[in-house]
Amino acid sequence: MWSDIVKKELQGIMGEQWVKDDPQSLVTHSYDGTPMLQSLPDAVIYPENTAQVSETLKVLSKYMIPVVSRGSGTNLCGGTVPVQGGVVMVMHRMNRILEIDLQNLTATVQPGLNTKQFITHVEGMGLFYPPDPSSMAISTIGGNIAEGSGGLRGLKYGTTKDYVLGLEAVLANGEVIRTGGKLMKDVAGYDLTKLLVGSEGTLAVITEATLKLVPPPKYKKTMLAMFKDIYGAARTVSSIIENRIIPATLEFLDRPTIRVVDDFAKLGLPLDMEAILLIEQDGDMESVERDIARIEEICRSEKAERIQVAESEAEALKLLTARRSAFTALARLRPTTILEDATVPRSKIADMVLEINKIALKHNVQICTFGHAGDGNLHPTATTDARDQEEIHRVEAAFEDIFEAAIRLGGTITGEHGVGLVKAPFLEWKVGAAGIEVMKGIKQAFDPHQLLNPGKVFAKSSRKRVVIEHG
Repeated sequence: MWSDIVKKELQGIMGEQWVKDDPQSLVTHSYDGTPMLQSLPDAVIYPENTAQVSETLKVLSKYMIPVVSRGSGTNLCGGTVPVQGGVVMVMHRMNRILEIDLQNLTATVQPGLNTKQFITHVEGMGLFYPPDPSSMAISTIGGNIAEGSGGLRGLKYGTTKDYVLGLEAVLANGEVIRTGGKLMKDVAGYDLTKLLVGSEGTLAVITEATLKLVPPPKYKKTMLAMFKDIYGAARTVSSIIENRIIPATLEFLDRPTIRVVDDFAKLGLPLDMEAILLIEQDGDMESVERDIARIEEICRSEKAERIQVAESEAEALKLLTARRSAFTALARLRPTTILEDATVPRSKIADMVLEINKIALKHNVQICTFGHAGDGNLHPTATTDARDQEEIHRVEAAFEDIFEAAIRLGGTITGEHGVGLVKAPFLEWKVGAAGIEVMKGIKQAFDPHQLLNPGKVFAKSSRKRVVIEHG
């Protein structure tokens, strides 16, 4: 339990100014990017290095105080809300690039480093770090790793998990472990690096990461394909992949989203279309031109009403703005915006979008859908008002139906946002009861007293599958 004794011990480790328990500090760290979730911590601390993290966790372990490590708190699963109180450990002071290794093409960084600043830095050195979560202007590398973040370039280049080669992390008892390294091959024992990526701060506190860098693409081209038939757009996605073309970006916006984005960004998007695909390819000029020409053929064969290929970088940026503006534009509609990320096989994109539309109608709620069509990762987004409890109940019921539909179509409850608090009741739907027990065993091995980010990933009870109830 938090007390003056604990406070003084922590102040002795990192200095008085970096241990805060005033009301302003507690309130500002009681929530994250997830709407309608808030819980006050007992204190907020700001370590400067691994040694301080280690010593802090020894103290918190001694007094059995929970700790939630966090970066900028941009996650959308309630992953950093301190639901059991305790200490919020903010990693922003640990924000340095420790090394760029040009011989091994790796970067070693601290977890509090801003994602966009890191990407800009390595691009200035003629290198490329592909993971590009939509929150990258605010989010931190450590947060990206903890949540297993994705992004618009995930289809061709993979997501954060594919670029983490090694980690330094501190266990709940204060012991420091190192996993992986600057190695392209390493099969020594269980892959603890991959286990920690996406573990949402429930297994250890990440204090350093070694990331893979790659050469940047030499050339890229961007296009929009517009469809009056949503199935045509979906078939186009499958056909592009079937033709052995992997675009750098293959994004989807449905009609309600097109209207809202155009009203927000004034891009002149066609408001009479049922769906838009934003497609970008990169690589050497010859292969890019060949791929874009073939993609145009595929779009026309699937009866695209219009195709617009960017003629300049400025025009390409304008087209990309349509997708990147989606969340911001939708957030203007109503006081509360709830963005989810159900994922299905690419061949089921159209079925899933139509399911979402039916579910929205059934529950009388407004849901717009956009997302990474190439990954099958859709973001059904409800615009609502948290003050209207009856409507919120209908929104929650709608999302439960959406998760059930995703599972039924061979998908999953989250593609890139994580489980956190929000998806915890549905995790068993995806991994089964035996899978939950295996995960709990792993948690027990890392954190036997359940002090690291408690209340996340594992719910007190799972929701019943609708299909089973009706069966």
